[in-house]
Amino acid sequence: MSDTYDLVVLGSGPGGYVAAIRAAQLGLKTAIVERELLGGICLNWGCIPTKALLRSAEIFHYMSHAKDYGLRAEGIAADLQAVVKRSRGVAKQLNQGVGHLMKKHKITVCMGDGKLSGAGKLTVSDKNGKPIELQYKNVIVATGARARDLPFAKADGKRVWTYRHAMTPTELPSRLLVIGSGAIGIEFASFYNDMGSEVTVIEMLDRLVPVEDADVSTHLEKALKKQGMTIMTSAGVAALEVSDSGVTAKLKDKAGKETTAEFSHVIVAVGIVPNTENIGLKELGIATDERGFVITDTACRTNVAGVWAIGDITAPPWLAHKAMHEGVIAAEAIAGGHPHAMDPRNIPGCTYCRPQIASVGLTEAKAKEAGHEVKVGTFPFIGNGKAIALGESDGFVKTVFDAKTGELLGAHMIGAEVTELIQGYTIGKTLETTEAELMGTVFPHPTISETMHEAVLAAYGRPLHI
Repeated sequence: MSDTYDLVVLGSGPGGYVAAIRAAQLGLKTAIVERELLGGICLNWGCIPTKALLRSAEIFHYMSHAKDYGLRAEGIAADLQAVVKRSRGVAKQLNQGVGHLMKKHKITVCMGDGKLSGAGKLTVSDKNGKPIELQYKNVIVATGARARDLPFAKADGKRVWTYRHAMTPTELPSRLLVIGSGAIGIEFASFYNDMGSEVTVIEMLDRLVPVEDADVSTHLEKALKKQGMTIMTSAGVAALEVSDSGVTAKLKDKAGKETTAEFSHVIVAVGIVPNTENIGLKELGIATDERGFVITDTACRTNVAGVWAIGDITAPPWLAHKAMHEGVIAAEAIAGGHPHAMDPRNIPGCTYCRPQIASVGLTEAKAKEAGHEVKVGTFPFIGNGKAIALGESDGFVKTVFDAKTGELLGAHMIGAEVTELIQGYTIGKTLETTEAELMGTVFPHPTISETMHEAVLAAYGRPLHI
């Protein structure tokens, strides 16, 4: 079997399926190849189902603290398997939604393992091993990434978990060790802590969520310790010994002292590896960097004509929304358009732990390193009426401006629902706003979003409520 397409997309994660939809909207004959589930890792095993888990944990937390709101609830308990079932149901619903979108836009879906088999050719092996050859004028490689293993901590799905195992547990860990404090590690630490596990987080760098502003890291560590977590920074895991009953970990603290601790389970969250093997990239001469990530230009082109790459197989940040936007850029460029290049400084990042974290642009330290003279404003949630009324007064908003031009360089937030608020600053940065426009914007009262206004005012010595 052979057919010719204007575009074939290899991988149906957020970047891949969005690229296919945009290409179809632009009149390109499009096919998409997926080896497992439409929607890829993010929709089925990442972004969406983890948020379903975290929502259940959040509700459980509120139920357990009903008295703080003048309410009474008795016999509160968590049903872990029911929580997991709900999460899987959410993923299934969205997987079916992607299938509907493919039909709506008349995109050919080929299920199976895809491989670039020559210039303008892609071969798909279906579940029966039958090869299907697709001819293409352009191909977008969007095969994503997978969790990185530690050499001494290979995931077995029983005692040593990756994020995928952590999403479908058969039992609640009694004592959980989380290795790595990026978004994935901290989100699972937050989930399991709220569900009742005793959680330890270990991070080799000197602070939690090290890509975030240092003030956010400090606040998060205090909040998680208050919740009962054990936090170890500038520390590492020297060895793990796995048995049927648990895991013995040899931990090294910041002073170099080694101790041994017992855990029921371990989650390894130390980064990702791009899925670039066995898909024909090397044979076509597609350039990658020293870590194996595909090198692209601002329109997502590789060094080989007609081959494009987006998402987690390319440069960071490795975020679903970045992949989606790249998918649109690539599709529009393939269709002959001239899409604007994406500015990495305007890509927001979100971590859905409790308290939530959200940011966009430069941290205070990075802004100073880049040579900016800065004005910095911070406003705490305790000064916001809505946050107090919600019982969510823990958190703050921080803004970083260029002192000479008033350019918004960065914004950093920690607290309730900040992942829903960050888009305000993201729009502002995209529109190249200054402090004047933000100060002149009317924010609704009473809302937590008022903290965003106050943090801008604070940078210029004009806060109204603190």
